[in-house]
Amino acid sequence: MKYPESRVLVFTRAPVAGQVKTRLVPLLGEQGAADFHARLVHRCLETVTGTGLCPVDLWCSPSIDEPFFQSCRTRYGVRLQRQIQGNLGQRMQHALVSALQTCRGAVLVGTDCPSLTSRDLDASLDELQRGTEVVLGPARDGGYYLIGGNTAEPLWFTDIPWGTSAVLGETVARLQRAGVGYHCLDERQDVDTPADYRRLHANGVLSTHRGPTAAPGPRE
Repeated sequence: MKYPESRVLVFTRAPVAGQVKTRLVPLLGEQGAADFHARLVHRCLETVTGTGLCPVDLWCSPSIDEPFFQSCRTRYGVRLQRQIQGNLGQRMQHALVSALQTCRGAVLVGTDCPSLTSRDLDASLDELQRGTEVVLGPARDGGYYLIGGNTAEPLWFTDIPWGTSAVLGETVARLQRAGVGYHCLDERQDVDTPADYRRLHANGVLSTHRGPTAAPGPRE
């Protein structure tokens, strides 16, 4: 492994119909949206484990006992961790702090960015190894698809307006005020809305996946 003392953390939820990708339900239906979510998880895990850059943890909600997560552990060789209760910031900070107790740098990604590449992961881990304090992967909707650090301060995660277009800007502003050195990766497109879904399909991003879950088509 290129970064044996680092770790990638993948944050996700079990693909339960009606509980994931709810903004895509009008387009795909509840089960179709859940199947698409599962497909994104597989795609992300293929990317992060296929690089062989460092160990990978899958941070699961609501429980690591879900059959879907157990199958992911078997298929990809990831270690399963359970997300704590709380808002997104609390859960992410806890995961990063937990990982940093046993590694030198950690990168956390969600599963909503199918255009995430091994180059993004390599660049983020390299920045942390060279001493950059925080790495961010900007998303086009104003959030971020990746955050990495050698520490995980509460300031970066507390009272952030999660789910809005102000997430990245507020996070960067806090880092700047605190004098924290940071690096931004290339901007990527998350897939949360029907417009995102159609755009990525039109660009061929979603059609390149060859995992075990077939791509759902739009609901008739």
